[in-house]
Amino acid sequence: MRLRQIPALLLALALAGFAVPLHALPAQAQSDSAEMPPMPRPRPLAPSVQSPATGSAATAAIAAVTSAPQPVTLTARITPDGTPIPDGVVWRIFESTTDSAGEMALMAKSDGGVAQVELPPGEYVVHVAYGRAQLSEPISVVPGPNAQDFVLEAGALRLNSAVTGDIAIPPNMLTFDIFTGDETGRTMVAEGLLPNDIVTLNAGTYHIISHFGTVNAVVRADLRVEPGQLTDATLFHHASQIAFKLVSEAGGEAIADVEWTVKTADGATVFADLGAFPSTVLAEGDYLVLAKQGDQVFNREFQVSPGSAREIEVLTAVY
Repeated sequence: MRLRQIPALLLALALAGFAVPLHALPAQAQSDSAEMPPMPRPRPLAPSVQSPATGSAATAAIAAVTSAPQPVTLTARITPDGTPIPDGVVWRIFESTTDSAGEMALMAKSDGGVAQVELPPGEYVVHVAYGRAQLSEPISVVPGPNAQDFVLEAGALRLNSAVTGDIAIPPNMLTFDIFTGDETGRTMVAEGLLPNDIVTLNAGTYHIISHFGTVNAVVRADLRVEPGQLTDATLFHHASQIAFKLVSEAGGEAIADVEWTVKTADGATVFADLGAFPSTVLAEGDYLVLAKQGDQVFNREFQVSPGSAREIEVLTAVY
C-alpha cells in the first residue's frame, strides 16, 4: 500500500483555520477536514492604544505650552486716581521662593515707565521703585497676556535751610539726611541731599536732619509727606560762619602757619586746622580758640550767635 504524505505546511494552514483550496489537499486530507468542526473567527484587534513614547511627546508638548514665557505688562501710579508714571520707574521681578542662602532669584529687570517682560507661568514678587518711593507686591503669571497696576501712594519733599532771621546759607554748605519717622528704630532713607533737591518718597512722616557745615550746626525736624503732593520745607539754624586769624594788632594781617583748635565750653574739641585764615560753621554757644605758632600758644574765648558770617581775631599780645 502506498501512502501520500500531506505537506506539513498545507496541513498546518488548514488546522489553523486558514482557507486552503480543497484541490490542494489529497483526498484523505479533504475528508478529514470536512469532518472537523468549524474554527472560531479570529478575535477583532483591540482599539489602538497610544504608545508610551507617543504619550510622553504629547505631555511634553503640553508642558512646553504651559511653561513658555508669557507677556506681562506692569504700570505704576503715584495715587489711585493718577495717570501711569511715564518714566523713571525701576522694575525688578523676583522668584517668590528663596534659595538655600535665603535669596530670591532676579528673573527680570526693566527701567522706564511701563515694563514689558516675559515670564513663565508661576508666582513672583515685583519690586517697583520711583525715586525713594518703593513697593513690593506678589503677582501670579498665567498663560496668556498678564497686566498689573501698582499704586505707590507717594509724594515729594524739597528741603532748604537758612540762619534764623532769614539769612541765606550758601548751598554748598548745606546737606540733608532723611530717616524714617519711627523713633524706636529709624532707618536711613536718603543721605547727603543738596538743598532744593526734589525727593520722591512713600507717603508718611520722616525725620529730617539739616547739616550746616561739617561741625556741630545741626537742626532736626519731623515732616509729613502727603500722597501726590510736593512738600516744601525750610529749616532754620542757630549758627554762624566763623573765620579765625592770628594778628599782632587789632585789624592786622593774618599770621601764617598757625595751628588752630576750637573747643566747646565743656572742653570738647570741635574744630582743628592749619593755616593763616581757617573758617568753619559753629552752632550757637560759648567756645575757646587756641592758636599755636611754634612753641607759643595764644587763646581767646568767644561766643557764637545766629547771624551773618563773622571774623574772630586772636592777638599775639594775649598769651
